[in-house]
Amino acid sequence: MGNKIITISREFGSGGRTVGKLAAEMLGIPCYDQELIAKIAEESGLAEEYVQERGEYMPTSSWIANAFSIRGSGFVVGEDQIWSSQCKVIMELAAKGPCVFVGRCADHILKDEHDLLRVFIHAPMAKRAERIVREYGESDVAVEKRLIDKDKRRKAYYELYTDMEWGVANNYDISMDSSVIGTQKCAEIIVDLYKSDLPVCYHGETK
Repeated sequence: MGNKIITISREFGSGGRTVGKLAAEMLGIPCYDQELIAKIAEESGLAEEYVQERGEYMPTSSWIANAFSIRGSGFVVGEDQIWSSQCKVIMELAAKGPCVFVGRCADHILKDEHDLLRVFIHAPMAKRAERIVREYGESDVAVEKRLIDKDKRRKAYYELYTDMEWGVANNYDISMDSSVIGTQKCAEIIVDLYKSDLPVCYHGETK
């Protein structure tokens, strides 16, 4: 059994990144989020800006429609190059010790090697809209459209590379509504679960 790892999957604007960082601080372990971008860029040889945008999101609906046929042809596109580097970087960091990963399919990448606590953070559209305006400011694009687009592209990326359904409760150990519980309490719950002796899951089977 490998190190005990927390993976945070989240809807855009739900505060999942904040939850992950808070939980890591309470536990005194590293949290890998934006820090992964530079490492993946270095490993892949691609620009950080490209990795930032494409390392967790499908670029366009047309790319989504053609993704399987493009990959099936044997042509390695930029997204596949990022994926390969992303897997290597995440596995190497996880091997160093207990930590928290925010996003980037870490729950799938580490599923066979480590003791995982898999978390999904979500919130209603209105609450997420308030949060992203507060965090990122206004935009020319309507806030709800930004949310829908980000979640759609994140879902497509996750499901293409993991063959699992993004956001479905059965694929996680715990799913929490940050607008009801609050980011601080979400983090505290995660810490309590992490410190407990509850059994962990591999491929959905309790062991």
